[in-house]
Amino acid sequence: MRWIAGAVIGSALTHAAWALDPFVVQDIRVEGLQRVEPGTVFASIALRAGDTYTDEKASSAIRSLYSLGLFKDVRIEAKGDVLVVVVEERPVVADVDFVGLREFDKDTLKKALKEIGLTDGRPLDKSLVDKAEQELKRQYISKSMYSTEVVTTITPLERNRVNISFAVVEGETAKIRSIHIVGSKGFSESDLLDQLDMNTGNWLSWYTKSNRFSRAKFNADLETLRSYYLSQGYLEFKVDSTQVEISPDKTAIDITINVSEGAKYVVSGIRLAGNYLGKEPEFQSLITIKAGGAYNINDVTKTTKAFTDYFANFGYAFARTEVRTDIDRSNNTVALTLVSEPSRRVYVRRINVAGNDRTRDEVIRREFRQFEASWYDGQKIRVSRERVNRLGYFTDVSIDTQEVPDSPDQVDLLVTVAEKPTGSVSLGAGVSSADGLGLTFGFKQDNAFGSGNSLGLELNTSKTSRTTVLSTTNPYFTEDGVSRTFDLYQRTYRPYSDYDSSSYGLETDGVSMRFGLPVSDNDTIYLGVGAEKNLILDGTYMPTVYTNYVDSYGYSAQYLPLTLGWTRDTRDSALVPSSGGILRTSAEWSVGGDTRYARGTLQMQRFVEVTRKVTFALNTELSVGASTGDRAYPIFKNYYLGGLGSVRGYEQSTLTTGTQRDAGSTYYGGTKRVVVNTEWLTPLPGGGYDKSLRAYFFMDAGGIYGENEDIKLQDMRSSMGVGISWISPVGPLRIAFAQPLSHFSGDKIQNIQFQIGTSF
Repeated sequence: MRWIAGAVIGSALTHAAWALDPFVVQDIRVEGLQRVEPGTVFASIALRAGDTYTDEKASSAIRSLYSLGLFKDVRIEAKGDVLVVVVEERPVVADVDFVGLREFDKDTLKKALKEIGLTDGRPLDKSLVDKAEQELKRQYISKSMYSTEVVTTITPLERNRVNISFAVVEGETAKIRSIHIVGSKGFSESDLLDQLDMNTGNWLSWYTKSNRFSRAKFNADLETLRSYYLSQGYLEFKVDSTQVEISPDKTAIDITINVSEGAKYVVSGIRLAGNYLGKEPEFQSLITIKAGGAYNINDVTKTTKAFTDYFANFGYAFARTEVRTDIDRSNNTVALTLVSEPSRRVYVRRINVAGNDRTRDEVIRREFRQFEASWYDGQKIRVSRERVNRLGYFTDVSIDTQEVPDSPDQVDLLVTVAEKPTGSVSLGAGVSSADGLGLTFGFKQDNAFGSGNSLGLELNTSKTSRTTVLSTTNPYFTEDGVSRTFDLYQRTYRPYSDYDSSSYGLETDGVSMRFGLPVSDNDTIYLGVGAEKNLILDGTYMPTVYTNYVDSYGYSAQYLPLTLGWTRDTRDSALVPSSGGILRTSAEWSVGGDTRYARGTLQMQRFVEVTRKVTFALNTELSVGASTGDRAYPIFKNYYLGGLGSVRGYEQSTLTTGTQRDAGSTYYGGTKRVVVNTEWLTPLPGGGYDKSLRAYFFMDAGGIYGENEDIKLQDMRSSMGVGISWISPVGPLRIAFAQPLSHFSGDKIQNIQFQIGTSF
């Protein structure tokens, strides 16, 4: 092929510049230019007036002009002592268009072609056109649309221009018709097929695309199948062959996987070999492999990872742990030897950040606990990654260790992030037969201008409750990580405005400032101060407790509350946690003004990964308030119950329990509140292991009690139901269908509720 290519080029140059005797060039002319500037030609050839012409210089000039990609023909002629460069320009692309597209966005494809040079105003390059056509076909094949046809048409126009049109005839999407696993004896075929992401289709395939074949998904499923067998003791399992057959009409795919299971092995013993830095007991405690049990690749992988992570805590970034197997086929046992080599100890030279097009470097770097010019510490690096991921600004955070050339004791860390939109919208709604649809709205920008600061707005526009809250948080008010938050709020609550616009109400205006002091990677203490004014609005339906309070202390009260809180957050993810939890305590104490009171809340959330698919979530909350002065506990500081965030199935803030139940439809809260929520979350049937779209079953219970009342279980409201949780582009969306289990006369039932932006 090289010889043929050389012959072709040599022939072209021979015809482009006939052999001429050397002569002194007196002038150079260029003919055939239409759009290209003459200066471009002169700058690309080495010949100048006064130079001696040779065939070698002419050939070099022709090659240089061809390499510009602007000409499809170049010749050099001599007329006396004048050198004439004759060129024929490539046509210019006037327009690139796609016809028949449905699966892909036309503008996105045009942008992709522009990046490779195939766009309006650029010279036509046939090789790029062919490459674009083949890539478009490949993209359709990746979506299982094998019968798609792409026809490229180049249409000449006046003034040496062309239009390029890609006409697409999209065929039907090929669906997986059957999947068979041949050779399995230890497990039924249906059990094995349940392990695969690809399937023959179900009611959710329109969302998961699980019945579409792709080579990447197929290879991943083969690895999943292999891991499943290795986790069940089949140490010598292997995939012998695979067949993927497409029907003649290219709309159906049949898959056959041939496997050899081998025997099932039991671990007879485990021993350590190699260098363990004199810490063998510590490494022994990290072993999760069970002698006497079936060989499990998951336990082996977990153990080797724990070993390398533990080595990394001492600066050994390149430690290796190899598992050697001694198989006894006569007894179906295997002895494991863990051989470790810590390699060399290193320190971090530099930490580089990539992928943060919007977020400033300092926002990421200030979360790091591993510092430059310090010994490599695997634990600090893992904590650093968790802290960056917990910011909520990125869909993915990865940290790669890179060796420094010619410096065996140094490494660089590359932190790669994938940014996501940090502006979120929170919505809440409920439907009831009495009041119809009620809405709440909130907007929050968690990473304003890439600074890491947050700005928030919360609005509630329902008839009974109107709220406006403005807030801003600087998470690094000081270099040590002390945060500062300002809140400005106005709330008006009229529980009977649905029936009478002149009914009583409660209006609250306030401003607060609080600081968050980090005391560890997971713990933060909060201190704050505020100023608040409450006004009881006179009107009809005013409860007796409000009338008595007004008669004793008047309609308005102004006071200065101090706040103190502590939060411990150990969740593995802020969006879809499957382990860890949150523990919160908060207290509020009025130190000045017209009234004295104290109140506090203890809340615990816990997440447990029951299986790879199922997560159990528990939320418990206890809130208590009491008077600390001569006045009674202020009625406007009561807690409320019902609806989103407490007991689903009831309208927001309308539940009354204890002796207050006799008040019928009077909702004035209480000084004690108890809430318990439980949830079981699992991917939707047919959704595989996708945690972005899950179904959940829940049970809620809660009660509100007065200052002198005991908490009684028989007075608590409860509900149960099912729902759908979806990590949508604007935040976590949750729809709940709830049915009250214990309710009393006067309770306002609300069976359908949804919310965006919160968990429980």
